[in-house]
Amino acid sequence: MSERTAARLTRILAMLPWVMANPETATVDEVCRRFEYTPKELARDLELVMVCGLPGYFPHDLMYASIVGDDVVVEAADYFSGQRRLTASEGLRLLSAALATEAAGAGSVALRSAASKLAAVLVPDGEGVVVDVADRPEPVEALEVAIAEGRRVRITYRALNRDETSVRVVDPWQVFTDIGRWYLDAHDHSAGAYRRFRVDRIREVELLEDPATAPVELPAPEAAYQPNPDDVRAVIRLTPAARWVAEYYPVSVLASDVAGVEVELRSSSPSIPARLLLRLGPDASLVDGDEVAAELDRLRSKLLDRYGA
Repeated sequence: MSERTAARLTRILAMLPWVMANPETATVDEVCRRFEYTPKELARDLELVMVCGLPGYFPHDLMYASIVGDDVVVEAADYFSGQRRLTASEGLRLLSAALATEAAGAGSVALRSAASKLAAVLVPDGEGVVVDVADRPEPVEALEVAIAEGRRVRITYRALNRDETSVRVVDPWQVFTDIGRWYLDAHDHSAGAYRRFRVDRIREVELLEDPATAPVELPAPEAAYQPNPDDVRAVIRLTPAARWVAEYYPVSVLASDVAGVEVELRSSSPSIPARLLLRLGPDASLVDGDEVAAELDRLRSKLLDRYGA
């Protein structure tokens, strides 16, 4: 999911419950002000909500959402009015996620209380639930000290996809674990930008005396794709028929007009954008990216050889 699509979905999910909870004050002007919409954007998102339904996908299966006069009206189907009952499997997955978050040091008092209540229902005999999380790699402690003291660090980092080792000075922001791996979010002074590093690829950490700075709002501590220092860069021009790529892949839109859209795609391997270009055929063209161009030529030659052309 691209950042633009994720931001749109987040805004919709925040807007809908507010409108349903405040039907008397949910005017177009108030909703636009509160959720930073334009009237055109608001109408577009309400139309999208209307066609989100059950198989068959008829409008307003799940919700009726529209602008009536000056008011925004959202009404949910009757079966949304009852309390959601979790199955045992759903409850255990939720409890496991809560315990893993707590074990990683990212929990809170409210989360601990909720997990305790959920565990009392799911495991009433008191045996409890054991959740194994990734062992803390050696660099984590030094990085946490640097973050707590607001100090820069010099790291020796090995990029697996190119089998290269580099030395970088970074401002560490946060360390976290997700899906069995530890990550470091930091400002990389070599790249002059934010980067996410795999902690298990950090060979050495040296605390420096220089002060480090961090943004007020940190990136979400989850292992969604984030550009890495050694990623391959490709600039691709898409025709209108291939605009879906900008929504489906984590790309940066560089330019857009009636003739198409130009995007920047970063990936760990040149084969990813090269294979995408092959799939898209005449609906996409490579504008920039030497490594991707070389891989694309290799794949084309391989295909031609296979079919005897």
